[in-house]
Amino acid sequence: MIKVCIADSAPVISYGICSYFKNHSKINCVAEANNIEHLLNVLNIQEVDLLLLDMELNGLSSLRDIKSLIQDYPKLKIIIFTLVAEKVYAQATLKMGVAAYLHKTAELTLVEDTIESVMQNATISKKKSSSNKKMECLFKKVSNREIEVLRYLNNGKKNKEIAQILGIDEKTISTYKLRLLSKLNVTNLVDLLKKAKDLEII
Repeated sequence: MIKVCIADSAPVISYGICSYFKNHSKINCVAEANNIEHLLNVLNIQEVDLLLLDMELNGLSSLRDIKSLIQDYPKLKIIIFTLVAEKVYAQATLKMGVAAYLHKTAELTLVEDTIESVMQNATISKKKSSSNKKMECLFKKVSNREIEVLRYLNNGKKNKEIAQILGIDEKTISTYKLRLLSKLNVTNLVDLLKKAKDLEII
């Protein structure tokens, strides 16, 4: 039996997935976590084979948190299950060692197949983006850290708050913002966020 933990801030998501796998012959949802602290507690006290992880889990501040999970729990298989567009983090997380990246619009049958494939050590290939070449070129100029800063700016966070969350200097956040304005060829924050949304970065 594959023991699965669902780490998602939305209770309805966890409930829906657990309901789907109730009485499943191979997959058993043994735990749920609605924030990173809760997740770590679960992983430290409970046997879990696979983690279904939302990129927007409360307390998950950056890709470094996912890298830490991979390093601290080397036997744990991780599938990213999120609303964050695949082209934003899929490549980076798969390189880190994440087993698969699924968008939350995926059918639960696909989630089921992916879980079973991952536990059989099958290679999960991510689908290619259908974005036009010009937008894709612009997107590739933006680093993972800059994407994280963009997402926090879009959530209404100030430079100081973002710096505290990411554990970096406030001046560095200002530098990232200037780079983003230049890379996306805009002159103000409103246009920056609009352009980022058009590119499906946020």
